[in-house]
Amino acid sequence: MSIRASNKAAINWLWITALTVAVLSSSLARSAEQLYTDQPPVTPELAFSGPHTVGVTTITATDPKRLNTATFITRIERPLVLEVWYPAAAAVTEKPDQILATYKDVTRLLKPFELQGQAYRDAPAVAEGKFPLILLSHGFTGYRTQMFYLAEHLASHGYIVVGIDHTDSTNADILDEAGRGPGIISTLYNRARDQQFLLDYFTDQQTAVATIVDTDNAAIIGHSMGGFGAINTIGGCYDFSSEGLQAFGIPMAVAMVMPFALNSCYGGREQADPRWKAVQLFAPWGGEYAVHNAEAMAKITVPTFYFAGDQDNTSGFEKGIKKLHQQTGSKENYLLVFENARHNIGPHPAPAVSFETDFELGHYFDPAWDTEIINRVVEHMSLAFLDCHVKADPDRCTYLPATESVQQYEGADHQFRDPWKGFKHLWGSGLRFYRQ
Repeated sequence: MSIRASNKAAINWLWITALTVAVLSSSLARSAEQLYTDQPPVTPELAFSGPHTVGVTTITATDPKRLNTATFITRIERPLVLEVWYPAAAAVTEKPDQILATYKDVTRLLKPFELQGQAYRDAPAVAEGKFPLILLSHGFTGYRTQMFYLAEHLASHGYIVVGIDHTDSTNADILDEAGRGPGIISTLYNRARDQQFLLDYFTDQQTAVATIVDTDNAAIIGHSMGGFGAINTIGGCYDFSSEGLQAFGIPMAVAMVMPFALNSCYGGREQADPRWKAVQLFAPWGGEYAVHNAEAMAKITVPTFYFAGDQDNTSGFEKGIKKLHQQTGSKENYLLVFENARHNIGPHPAPAVSFETDFELGHYFDPAWDTEIINRVVEHMSLAFLDCHVKADPDRCTYLPATESVQQYEGADHQFRDPWKGFKHLWGSGLRFYRQ
């Protein structure tokens, strides 16, 4: 081979190598984070995926005449960006162009991240069947895919799950400290109304799941401010005072008029909507401030399931979440406590970018619990509760524990009590379950 030919071959090799490195680097840069590991055999039984392939699509629903919380006088359009998970046609996995979804959002400091999901983006829905509607309502601040793991899980077991970006209340909406005040005001007024509006929207509007969604059997899963709103939606009427609102940092002039707009029930309706069959409340806010009317709470009849960390320093436990649970009048009223956990008992694990500051990490991390373990317990308990009370499956009701403590070791002669149904022997430490 001539020197010129040899040089040409070397240059070609370098170009190919450089191109390959560039392609691989680009691919790695675009790759989404995988937050979850393979589930071990000791995972609670109902935390394993169900029989349905899962599809997901993004849509926007707009309320054309919502009260403007900047003035409390005019009416404006209120758009809500939604992530919708649903049972998909099984054959979708055989299509080479069908890709698994990723979920993009930003942290509270507006740093972008992308997470890998297990649902197929814009896959066709199953052709037959009716599947109950579940709403996922995030806290202040948050985003619609904050509990994507649970949405995918429930959809695989035959539910249609809608994650809501509550306008004015997402990470992306609160650009700086100046935006927090208006965001809180909007959240207090709109959270329950968003939930009720979307139940009506999926009943009346043509969507990708219009032919298979069952809105006569619906539920809400709310975290923090999402739980605060859900309590109101099912009958826990608000009882705000101008003094209390000023204590939250709301200007006096606004706080004087806000109670007239806020103090309502049922997401702004006159009576409870009978289509709500169950509500799950993850670390719901409001108990410490008595913002829900105690007499109204006692009249709630919708089955309720509270989830709490007993060290929650955002919503409070003894005078916060536990108090709300005790005030709730539902005959089917449960509380699951993660001992030593704090406020983050619903969201997915922390994305890598959040580890850069304590402020960011505090939105996801729990110092005492591995978040993936929390999520698996949540998947198991949520499916048991929703199947029991939304699908009226008596067998799944038996998965809701009959004993308060899951601790089994009795400390003498290696004697053990039976575990909670669906839990492996000795794998439920740190959990307590209460029935009101």
